[in-house]
Amino acid sequence: MAGGMEYAAATLTVALLLIILFKMNWSSGLCPPVAATVIGMMINFKLLHDFILHHHRRYKTYRIAYPTFSYVLTTDPANVEHILRSNFANYVKGKSHHDVMEDLLGDGIFSVDGELWRQQRKIASFEFSTKVLKDFSSVVFRENAVKLSKILLENFRTKQTVEMQGLLLRSTMDGFCKLGFGVDINSLTNTNSGAEASFAMAFDTANSLLMWRYFDVAWKLKRYFNFLSEATMKDNIKTVDDFVYKVIHSRKQEVSVQNNYVKPDILSRFIALSEKHPESYSDKYLRDIILNFMVAGREATAVTLCWFFHLLCKNPDVEEKLLQEIRDLVKEKECVSIEESISMFSQSLTHTVLDKMHYLHAALTESLRLHPAVPMDGKYVVSDDILPDGFKIKKGDMINYVPYSMGRMTYLWGNDAEEFKPERWLQNGIFQPQSPFKFTAFQAGPRICLGKDFAYMQMKIFASVLVRFFKFEAVEDKEVKYRPSTTLHMTEDGLNLRLKPRLDF
Repeated sequence: MAGGMEYAAATLTVALLLIILFKMNWSSGLCPPVAATVIGMMINFKLLHDFILHHHRRYKTYRIAYPTFSYVLTTDPANVEHILRSNFANYVKGKSHHDVMEDLLGDGIFSVDGELWRQQRKIASFEFSTKVLKDFSSVVFRENAVKLSKILLENFRTKQTVEMQGLLLRSTMDGFCKLGFGVDINSLTNTNSGAEASFAMAFDTANSLLMWRYFDVAWKLKRYFNFLSEATMKDNIKTVDDFVYKVIHSRKQEVSVQNNYVKPDILSRFIALSEKHPESYSDKYLRDIILNFMVAGREATAVTLCWFFHLLCKNPDVEEKLLQEIRDLVKEKECVSIEESISMFSQSLTHTVLDKMHYLHAALTESLRLHPAVPMDGKYVVSDDILPDGFKIKKGDMINYVPYSMGRMTYLWGNDAEEFKPERWLQNGIFQPQSPFKFTAFQAGPRICLGKDFAYMQMKIFASVLVRFFKFEAVEDKEVKYRPSTTLHMTEDGLNLRLKPRLDF
């Protein structure tokens, strides 16, 4: 993230620009309520989502004034449905979003609109529905859950605490590189400190810098002069590209000499398509597609699991109910060691068993309600419109639905909205989904997340293994905070836990 000096300079720059430009925007007819300005957002950047939530406690929908347009933020499910489905064509990613994301995500599915988006969506929808990819994913997820468990055991034996955020991010990075690229980078076990490890670190750094661009009006100027945060961004993008293009070239050679045999990883499957339509699948396009899947497939699950274990430490009654459900559903064989027991247990986590884990599904969903992996999502307004609640939208505005705030609204979830309560999702012990326009963690409408089932599969496998074999406790009773990013990471301190194995294997 940008340093303190750069942060202060950017804030001052915006303040000076606002003095000149706000009157232009105000005189053009800002519609109330105007709850704050972008200066307030920048001053409160480290607590950005709570700053937004504070105003949502007063207004379901409001504006934050920017020099030449407005950010409109809403928690109203009727508005969300209007934006994401009913008037879908009027609310797009837009050029400004694409500009921010382009260096890292290029022309991938999360940064484009129109025909490029429809093409990738159609192909991805087919690939995510194949049994080959689903089965390969479950194997990769189980293997990495076992690897993580063995690292946790070693930490316990050396009487160390564990920092779960870093471990989970490395574990899901390993899993997605295997699933997405067909490459073992082994960042979790630190057996490789070369290009693979550098790629993982560079990807994380570049992803963190993207959020800052949304508020730094000078970021394009800094990129042009290769200055401060944009110099860091450029260096890390080069590291990412060097690794990804090397993998693409290697995988293309393998596909070409294996008589049309296609490996189950996502890259190989897209390369097979590129052989049939080479004009549509340049190396750059393949790179963009895979990195977009990485943001969704790796970031969201790691972040959610991190908040999930934090919540379990604060709610031991929920942990006990989860443990009981897992024991009831997984019939374990007698083993001579905990390592063997973990390996055997993971193999028992079939799709059928996972589908029966309704309380675990509810607990993970409840964690996502309170700590959504993507805390806010914005669209560009193509033409003037009026939302279902009567709020007027102007062409050129950015409209944001805010999952972080929505999960805390008492008018949506009741007076216990801020409590971690998996039971709110259950009826007679069976998980009952809510409207995707009320629970927006996976988007909704035509852009609803294609990898939702894969995310739940990975999270259930990891949670089942870790809850079954370990008891977690917070190292100290201090508030765990997030850091502003495109995903809801905890701060650099992460999640520090003590653990002890459950020895009844």
